[in-house]
Amino acid sequence: MEKKASHKLRPVSQDGSAESDEVLQLGKRALLNSLAPLCGSDSLESLRIAVLALKDRVLTPESELRSDVPADEAIEFGTVHLSSEFDQIVTSQTLERAVYYLERLIKSITEVRTSEVNDINLNRWKEYSDIYLDSLWRIERRDDTGAHNAGYWGNFVPQIPFQMMRRYTKKGDWVLDAFAGCGTTLIEGKRLGRNTIGIELQPEIAEKARSIVARQVDVNQVVSEIVVGDSSAIDYSALLAGFAQKSVQLVILHPPYWDIIRFSDDPQDLSNATSIDSFLETLGSVIDRAAGVLDKGRYLVMVIGDKYAKGEWVPLGFRAMNEVLKRDFILKSIVVKNFEETTGKRQQKELWRYRALVGGFYIFKHEYVIIFRKR
Repeated sequence: MEKKASHKLRPVSQDGSAESDEVLQLGKRALLNSLAPLCGSDSLESLRIAVLALKDRVLTPESELRSDVPADEAIEFGTVHLSSEFDQIVTSQTLERAVYYLERLIKSITEVRTSEVNDINLNRWKEYSDIYLDSLWRIERRDDTGAHNAGYWGNFVPQIPFQMMRRYTKKGDWVLDAFAGCGTTLIEGKRLGRNTIGIELQPEIAEKARSIVARQVDVNQVVSEIVVGDSSAIDYSALLAGFAQKSVQLVILHPPYWDIIRFSDDPQDLSNATSIDSFLETLGSVIDRAAGVLDKGRYLVMVIGDKYAKGEWVPLGFRAMNEVLKRDFILKSIVVKNFEETTGKRQQKELWRYRALVGGFYIFKHEYVIIFRKR
C-alpha cells in the first residue's frame, strides 16, 4: 500500500522533500485513561511531572500503550507532533493554560471535526504538515513517485493536484480535469481515493495517458477515466451520466499558456488560438461547460502562467482569471508557484540572462494556481 494518501504517514515539506516523523500506533482507550485524570491536577508542578512520565511511556517501544494494540483500538500519532503536544502542556505558565492544552489533546483523540469540502480533521490540524498554506510555493523538485514522470512537455507538477484535492475534496468525490495531458491529476486521484475524469483533445496523448495512469496502483478502487474530446464543446452532463453521476466536486484547469508550446496542429487546440481574445473566448467555453456540472460552493482551480510577445509582458494568467470571474465564481486565492527551469531554457540559462539584460525584461520563474469557489 502506498503511503502518500495519509498525511501522518508521509508528511511532505514545502520543497517536496519527505520529513522524518515516526508513526506511533497507540491504544486509544489506554491513552485516554492516562490523560483524563490529569485534568484534575491540583498544581502545575504535579501536572508537569505526570505529563513527562506519560511522554516517556508513549515514546518507549515496550510500553503497554504501544504493545499488542488491536486494530479497532489503535490511534495514530506522529512522534514529533505528539511530543510537541506534551511539551506545550509542560511549558505552560499556568495550571489553567496547561489543562486547556491537555483537554485540547483529549478532544483531538475523541472527536473528528471536518468541513463540507475535505477530510481534514480540524481537531488535529497541526499534523497536516504536507498541506501548503502559504501563497508562495517553492517546489524545487516534482514528485516522481508512483506512476509520475516528466516525459510530457507541459505537464504540471503532481504536487498541485495533490494539494488541491487534499484541500477541496473528500475521499470518493469526483474531480474533472478538462486538460488531462498525460494524466497527472488522475494519478493523484488514484492515490488519494478520488474519482477522476480527464478530457484530452489528442487521441495519441490520451492513449499514452491511459497507459501511464494504469500503472498507478489503485488501492481505493476509484474511477480514473481519460476521455478524448474537445473540452470547450463536450457535453459534461452526458459524460457524467455514463458514470451514474450528475456533478463533480472539483474542477482543475491547466490549459496551454496560449502559444508558448504548440501541442498539436488541431485548430481547436488552445495553443493554436490566433489571438489572445480567441484564446480567452475558447477558454470561456471550457469554463462554462465545466461550471455547469460543478456543485455549488465547490472549487475550480486554474493553473496558468504569463508570456512575452514582441517585447511586451502579456498578463495571460490575470486575463484568464477574469474570464472565470465573469461567471458565477468568487476568487479565493492566488498562489504563485516557482519553477527553476523549463525545457526550453534548461540549456540556455546564460543566453536568457543576456536577453533579459538587453530587452529590459525579467525571466519567468513562476506561474499561478488560482482558486475560485462557485457561488
